[in-house]
Amino acid sequence: MARFLTDGFALLSSLFLLLVSMTVLASERNTQVIGDTVYLKPQRLVTIGNSLRLNVYCTGRGSPTVIFDSGLGGSMMDWALVQPLVAAETRACSYDRAGLGFSDPSPKPRTSANIVEDLHHLLEAAHIRPPYVLVGHSFGGMNIKLYAETYFPEVAGMVFVDPSHEDLAKRTWELDPEAGKKYAPYIDFLHGCLRAKPAEFVVGSKLQQTCGTPPNGSRFSDAINRLQLARVMRPGYMGAWISEQENVWSASADQLRAAHRSLGDIPIIVLTHEPLPRQGNETQPMRDMQNRLRTELHSEIASMSTRGALRTVKDSGHYFQLDQPQEVSAAILEVVRAVSAAAAGRGHSPARRG
Repeated sequence: MARFLTDGFALLSSLFLLLVSMTVLASERNTQVIGDTVYLKPQRLVTIGNSLRLNVYCTGRGSPTVIFDSGLGGSMMDWALVQPLVAAETRACSYDRAGLGFSDPSPKPRTSANIVEDLHHLLEAAHIRPPYVLVGHSFGGMNIKLYAETYFPEVAGMVFVDPSHEDLAKRTWELDPEAGKKYAPYIDFLHGCLRAKPAEFVVGSKLQQTCGTPPNGSRFSDAINRLQLARVMRPGYMGAWISEQENVWSASADQLRAAHRSLGDIPIIVLTHEPLPRQGNETQPMRDMQNRLRTELHSEIASMSTRGALRTVKDSGHYFQLDQPQEVSAAILEVVRAVSAAAAGRGHSPARRG
């Protein structure tokens, strides 16, 4: 789908780390087709505020609880292969942000600050108690970072899956000013998608292919893909997706910069990509600069904690959780076990800090 053109990481890349660098040895890329019927209907609609209902899906038992947040325009089904692996050892909860998946649209702009407040209210209303291990993919990485910076006592550990960074666009556009000039027209194009009528989303049409093609369609069953296509034609979904897009490098990025703080010594793992090859007409020096930038930004995320680590996932696209679910779940469970071990060393089960 067009949303992934700016989700961040066709733009950047990876090198080596100054902080902690380890290589994740990956097997062949996973090709499993996801057809679980839990992704065909709401699992638990929890009301926050006066009337906003958010869909949440929790499995497993134990503490700390793992909370998943998806990339731009994504939904809880992005974690379909990882959540069962994590839930075998502890409680795991994925959810749909407002307007996406089965959650109601919100009148508030889809900035990271509003998303974090929604998630905080959801966890309270659903009686999902801290401590949390937060897991975020791409844009979800920005959201979980802001959550940890805002509600630090609730967060015991974090895993970032090919995350976006608040300075990604700014620093990329400094390297390639032409890329920055294309962003405003792209947002205008997305508003054209919002104005389009559902009847115009004929399968195979240009509009359907550019505005309504479900991401990773080959990874999901026909039933899930049909539902997803019907979903993206709804104004509430399209509006939420566009609002996330137009705020990610402006309001959301500013919110993260303003909230920046150390995350102490909580365990953090940042899963990054192998160096990306040249794209289109770009030169190799430009690609090398972008690869270095990507590593620098991911290193910055890892360095927010004295126990931060950066690891490279091989043989994967941007969706590590679909291509290499075993590697992603292993990183999450490593953090879960570290949190549990620290709590055991204090003589009690994991509990709220601060």
